[in-house]
Amino acid sequence: MSERIITAVACSVCKNRNYYFCRAKKQESKLTLKKFCKDCKKHTDHKETK
Repeated sequence: MSERIITAVACSVCKNRNYYFCRAKKQESKLTLKKFCKDCKKHTDHKETK
């Protein structure tokens, strides 16, 4: 079976970890999403962190 890991997605502006996702361990590219940040109070790019 494919192993899955939990990754955090942090705001690129304030660096706050707002969201958590489960993804495959073999995936090599970093996840980047445009999500709402409650601290910045606007939609910003969120990048995958460990």
